[in-house]
Amino acid sequence: MPPSGLAILIGAGPTTGAGIARMLASPSHGNLAVALLSRTGDAQLADKLAKTSGGGILKAFQTDTSEKQLSKAFEDIKSWSKSIGDDLKLKLSIYNIKHSHKVSILEETAQQYTQSMETYATGAVLFSQLSLKWMLDQYPEHAALPSGAVPMQKKGTIIFTGTLGSVRCSTAQFAAYGGGRAAVRMLAQGLAREYSAQGIHVVHAIANGGITDNYHKYHADESGKIETEGGGEDAEAVLQGKKMRAESVGKLYLHAMEQECDLWIHELDMRPAAEKF
Repeated sequence: MPPSGLAILIGAGPTTGAGIARMLASPSHGNLAVALLSRTGDAQLADKLAKTSGGGILKAFQTDTSEKQLSKAFEDIKSWSKSIGDDLKLKLSIYNIKHSHKVSILEETAQQYTQSMETYATGAVLFSQLSLKWMLDQYPEHAALPSGAVPMQKKGTIIFTGTLGSVRCSTAQFAAYGGGRAAVRMLAQGLAREYSAQGIHVVHAIANGGITDNYHKYHADESGKIETEGGGEDAEAVLQGKKMRAESVGKLYLHAMEQECDLWIHELDMRPAAEKF
């Protein structure tokens, strides 16, 4: 089955990113071709996810959040997507960077703070710009209704995976971290206000609690059939409602992508049942 569209996931690590990507690429779930962006460009992870997703299409691209590297990565993704299908549209872009910065205020330096903001918050701006341009350019305008009104056309979804630090800084020595997270939350609000009317769905998802992809193990037999073995080390925590499955996050993101223009969610508060709030 050919993919139904394209997804770009930056922050494609072996835990949260892997579980999200598995759902996006799975032919029985998202059926999207998934570009995995990370600092390492882990091709082995892409190959593993292709198997454990049941035959999904994924490719790894190496990049950081700098303008030069992100721009090159997007050009490489465009070339790759054209090799899959000329009409493959970018449906979903996910900013899933796990950037942390812990330091006492009196020990903070202007250089360190600026670098932290550039890595996370400025990186989010650049990622958004590249995604927006692609999404806005890929659809012709809808034909007008008999009344003359033009129907709204959804052109893509951009999701930011945030944390509780974007809402309140509840832990000492994380003021700089909270500053970056809050900046991206405000970016998401600004993008939504500016581009919702043009068909771009913007979502900010607050992950309040741990996300794991280590609650089961996959293996393939000689025929390539994927089976599941016993639970991973976080299986008990998942069953007790203490940790979120990365795959569950992926399913939620797919639901957001599939929402039609009459009802869009903007901010999500994601937490396991046993998490205090």
